[in-house]
Amino acid sequence: MYEGVVQDLIDELGRLPGVGPKSAQRIAFHLLATDPADLTRLRDVLGRVSEGVIFCDVCGTVAEQERCRICRDPRRDATLVCVVEEPKDVLAVERTGEFKGRYHVLGGALDPLSGVGPDQLRIRELLTRIGTDEVTEVILATDPNTEGEATATYLVRMLRDFPGLSVTRLASGLPMGGDLEFADELTLGRALSGRRAL
Repeated sequence: MYEGVVQDLIDELGRLPGVGPKSAQRIAFHLLATDPADLTRLRDVLGRVSEGVIFCDVCGTVAEQERCRICRDPRRDATLVCVVEEPKDVLAVERTGEFKGRYHVLGGALDPLSGVGPDQLRIRELLTRIGTDEVTEVILATDPNTEGEATATYLVRMLRDFPGLSVTRLASGLPMGGDLEFADELTLGRALSGRRAL
């Protein structure tokens, strides 16, 4: 344990996701040795983040205006909506260069054990959006884990009553460059059931 503000800094850094006690300590001592001008820039950016970042009125991703750049882009296909859990997932899909539609960020996944139910997510906004916009397909791109699967299953039940709406799920299976012998049973099973004709 260190004294005063140094320990406070280590404690606060340790609350960040993926930062353990040792990493928090290393970061804190790095910051102590950093040039004051660099610290000032970091402080200014952190201040701007807490004051200037808002969430898009339409999709819920981080934005600098009421609508994000994707929702403002008239070239994006408004009939196609990809549903993701977090704003970071929008960037992951965008990096593929394959998706030309729009997004809807739920703000998490269903997790009853942690107290996250449908009312804590942006599901109502999704249903309103589909009911008022010209959406013809919803792609469920939630994480392939227990919470993501539960969320996708719940959304399928909620969306099946919309006439003419196609609901799809991202394919899952084997990664490129992987070996079959190292694939777990669930991943290999998904790859088999999701196979497609060539």
